[in-house]
Amino acid sequence: MLTTARRALGVSPAARYGGDMSLPAEVRRHAAEIADRARCVTIDREALDALDVEDALDPIEPDPVRHYLDGERADVADYVLTLNALNFGSGWFPTLRKRPQSSGYWTVAWGLADRFRADGPWTAAELRRITGAELATVLDQSPGHELIALYAEALRALGRWLGDRRAVDVIDAANGSAARLAATVVAGMPFYRDRGLYKRAQILGADVETFGVGELRDLDELTMFADNLVPHVLRCAGVLRYDDELAARIDDERLLPLHQAEHEIRCAGLHAVELLSARTGIPPRRLDAWLWHRGQDPAIKARPRHRCRCVYY
Repeated sequence: MLTTARRALGVSPAARYGGDMSLPAEVRRHAAEIADRARCVTIDREALDALDVEDALDPIEPDPVRHYLDGERADVADYVLTLNALNFGSGWFPTLRKRPQSSGYWTVAWGLADRFRADGPWTAAELRRITGAELATVLDQSPGHELIALYAEALRALGRWLGDRRAVDVIDAANGSAARLAATVVAGMPFYRDRGLYKRAQILGADVETFGVGELRDLDELTMFADNLVPHVLRCAGVLRYDDELAARIDDERLLPLHQAEHEIRCAGLHAVELLSARTGIPPRRLDAWLWHRGQDPAIKARPRHRCRCVYY
């Protein structure tokens, strides 16, 4: 049912951030409060302090095959915004048809990259008319898949929000601020209104830098990008500890409902990264990238992580 994925969209508090209020600061406050009073999840400070972060600042480059890097700035920026609009659905990823040696994320990123290489970016007008059947062909998925319907809805929303603009116009209008860019997409598109965490809105700024389509001065103010993989890596390292009922549900690969324990997991993961950042001086976004890539280890991938079907991560 699409209803589950759309729950709690509402009007976001972030829509009122015009520039003086910091969306990342609000996320930090929220995550700390939830982690402090969490019932199902705790942070093991000794395990956190024992993490070896020696290679956390090693550069991580975009994949030149599975990402689209080889176009003009405007086209690559369109790819970044389009991919970001579809950067959710991990709860459905086990049901997708994967590309070789690729996760759900890489399958989507690669399918989009091949489409951009062959036909260029969609215009905003084309995005407003895109159908699930068209997108299913691009991503090599079943046109009846629930996630593909949500992806098509997300791209239509992107097209409506863009109007006559392109992605470079949105990026340039942020005036060099990742926080302002995040608040802009939250205000403009409902699927970005992940209350209190704003995962995809924040990761957009990091992607702008990674793909070389803009310079943003406040990237180090961003928090971790709260998904289900980084908390899983922290759980495997003994940093996050779940109560018996939650641990059993995850280990049995049962879906979690949106919010409640699921929200505690992501808030605790984000707050743990903030604590690690304070100890090491490494910005949370860099720790996020380091932990996310550690999550590609086969031993970590083999252990079940929490899954929730929603439009936020």
